[in-house]
Amino acid sequence: MIFDSHSHTEFSADSEMKAEDALQKAKEEGVGLVFTEHLDLDYPGDMDFTFDPQVYWQSYEKYRGDTLRLGVEIGMNEAICEQNEAFVQKVPFDLVIGSQHIVDGQDIYYPAYYEGKTKKEAFHRYYELMAENLRRHGAFIDVLGHIDYISRYAPYDNPEVSYGDFHEDIDDILRAAIETDTVMELNTRRLSSRRALKELMPVYKRYQELGGKYITLGSDAHVAENVAMNFAAAAELAEMAGLQLVTFKARRMEACPR
Repeated sequence: MIFDSHSHTEFSADSEMKAEDALQKAKEEGVGLVFTEHLDLDYPGDMDFTFDPQVYWQSYEKYRGDTLRLGVEIGMNEAICEQNEAFVQKVPFDLVIGSQHIVDGQDIYYPAYYEGKTKKEAFHRYYELMAENLRRHGAFIDVLGHIDYISRYAPYDNPEVSYGDFHEDIDDILRAAIETDTVMELNTRRLSSRRALKELMPVYKRYQELGGKYITLGSDAHVAENVAMNFAAAAELAEMAGLQLVTFKARRMEACPR
């Protein structure tokens, strides 16, 4: 079974998705699901991107099994690395995603991060920090989340990852993933766009060329209707890149038969 290994229920500050609705949608789509609630301990805004792991576990353990796993998506930054590591030990998470949401104290969701920056400057710093923080967090995360997160919000004419322009930065991230045995995620949110597919293909082909073997698929769903979105396109991209689809259970990697 293919798993959607990145989703957010109401334990995440920016989601109101009910577990039962997500599970029903996953059943309809014929996929397994991993809840990966947000933990951004250094979030600079008013929202509280933390949750009580014990309450989370007590609430959802009854659903956990062959088709549902329980995980966390941690925001990576140097100042909170030790706190992040301590958090993931509090309950027996199945899967831990590490993601770069905050750059130099700014949430890259908001326009303020890009003000006064060229695309080269904004993307370089994002990629640079991602590689650095992956090496810091690699000992206790399983998956690197959405390398193209910045492309959702960047206000430039071409907001795409642009491997050709940033190949040195992206190669450093891919090498860091391989060095730390961290699996790359293919986030499927943007894959309805042919442009996004075209731009992401060289990233994942390069990952395979450098020695990467495995990939998770994650919709990053915050509403039930987005569970498993664009999975057909994602599975095709993974096959073309020569990568095996996987998920995690009790922090151990499992192959996802197609």
